[in-house]
Amino acid sequence: MKQLSPLVGLAIALAACTSVSPDAPGLEPIPGSITYGGQPRTRLTKAPIGSPVNHQFRNEFGQRVEERYVIQPDRSLKLVTRRVYRGWPFSDD
Repeated sequence: MKQLSPLVGLAIALAACTSVSPDAPGLEPIPGSITYGGQPRTRLTKAPIGSPVNHQFRNEFGQRVEERYVIQPDRSLKLVTRRVYRGWPFSDD
Protein backbone atom coordinates (compact mmCIF):
# COMPACT_ATOMS: atom_id res chain seq x y z
CA MET A 1 0.00 0.00 0.00
CA LYS A 2 2.87 2.40 0.77
CA GLN A 3 4.17 1.91 -2.76
CA LEU A 4 0.83 2.88 -4.22
CA SER A 5 0.60 6.26 -2.41
CA PRO A 6 3.20 8.11 -4.54
CA LEU A 7 1.57 6.83 -7.73
CA VAL A 8 -1.85 8.02 -6.61
CA GLY A 9 -0.39 11.44 -5.76
CA LEU A 10 1.27 11.68 -9.17
CA ALA A 11 -1.96 10.67 -10.91
CA ILE A 12 -3.89 13.37 -9.06
CA ALA A 13 -1.24 15.97 -9.89
CA LEU A 14 -1.31 15.09 -13.58
CA ALA A 15 -5.10 14.99 -13.69
CA ALA A 16 -5.30 18.48 -12.23
CA CYS A 17 -3.48 19.96 -15.22
CA THR A 18 -4.83 19.88 -18.75
CA SER A 19 -3.32 21.14 -21.94
CA VAL A 20 -4.16 21.26 -25.61
CA SER A 21 -1.57 20.38 -28.23
CA PRO A 22 -0.81 22.79 -31.08
CA ASP A 23 -2.34 20.37 -33.59
CA ALA A 24 -5.60 19.99 -31.68
CA PRO A 25 -8.58 21.12 -33.71
CA GLY A 26 -10.93 23.63 -32.16
CA LEU A 27 -8.43 25.62 -30.10
CA GLU A 28 -10.39 28.84 -30.00
CA PRO A 29 -9.88 31.96 -27.90
CA ILE A 30 -11.86 32.10 -24.65
CA PRO A 31 -12.76 35.15 -22.54
CA GLY A 32 -9.44 36.50 -21.28
CA SER A 33 -7.44 35.38 -24.32
CA ILE A 34 -5.52 38.06 -26.20
CA THR A 35 -7.35 37.26 -29.42
CA TYR A 36 -10.82 36.83 -27.91
CA GLY A 37 -13.08 39.05 -30.00
CA GLY A 38 -10.49 39.39 -32.78
CA GLN A 39 -6.86 40.36 -33.17
CA PRO A 40 -5.55 43.17 -30.96
CA ARG A 41 -5.39 46.63 -32.53
CA THR A 42 -1.71 47.05 -31.82
CA ARG A 43 0.78 44.85 -33.63
CA LEU A 44 4.07 43.51 -32.35
CA THR A 45 6.20 45.19 -35.01
CA LYS A 46 9.64 44.68 -33.45
CA ALA A 47 9.31 41.04 -32.40
CA PRO A 48 10.68 38.50 -34.91
CA ILE A 49 8.20 36.40 -36.85
CA GLY A 50 7.73 33.05 -35.13
CA SER A 51 8.43 34.46 -31.67
CA PRO A 52 6.34 33.02 -28.85
CA VAL A 53 4.14 35.26 -26.71
CA ASN A 54 2.98 33.90 -23.36
CA HIS A 55 -0.18 35.11 -21.64
CA GLN A 56 -1.63 34.20 -18.22
CA PHE A 57 -5.07 35.03 -16.85
CA ARG A 58 -7.91 33.59 -14.76
CA ASN A 59 -10.95 32.11 -16.48
CA GLU A 60 -14.57 32.55 -15.37
CA PHE A 61 -14.12 29.73 -12.82
CA GLY A 62 -11.09 31.37 -11.23
CA GLN A 63 -8.70 28.80 -12.67
CA ARG A 64 -5.27 29.90 -13.86
CA VAL A 65 -4.90 29.70 -17.65
CA GLU A 66 -1.63 29.89 -19.58
CA GLU A 67 -1.69 30.41 -23.34
CA ARG A 68 1.07 30.61 -25.90
CA TYR A 69 0.80 32.50 -29.16
CA VAL A 70 3.16 32.68 -32.14
CA ILE A 71 3.68 35.84 -34.18
CA GLN A 72 2.65 35.23 -37.80
CA PRO A 73 4.21 36.87 -40.90
CA ASP A 74 1.32 39.38 -41.07
CA ARG A 75 2.07 40.29 -37.40
CA SER A 76 -1.12 38.66 -36.14
CA LEU A 77 -1.07 36.24 -33.21
CA LYS A 78 -1.85 32.55 -33.58
CA LEU A 79 -3.01 30.68 -30.47
CA VAL A 80 -1.02 27.44 -30.35
CA THR A 81 -1.36 26.04 -26.81
CA ARG A 82 -3.50 26.47 -23.72
CA ARG A 83 -3.05 24.98 -20.26
CA VAL A 84 -5.72 25.22 -17.58
CA TYR A 85 -4.70 24.56 -13.98
CA ARG A 86 -7.66 23.02 -12.20
CA GLY A 87 -7.34 23.34 -8.44
CA TRP A 88 -5.03 21.51 -6.07
CA PRO A 89 -2.04 21.08 -6.19
CA PHE A 90 -1.44 23.83 -8.72
CA SER A 91 -3.78 26.50 -7.41
CA ASP A 92 -2.01 29.51 -6.03
CA ASP A 93 -5.00 30.86 -4.09
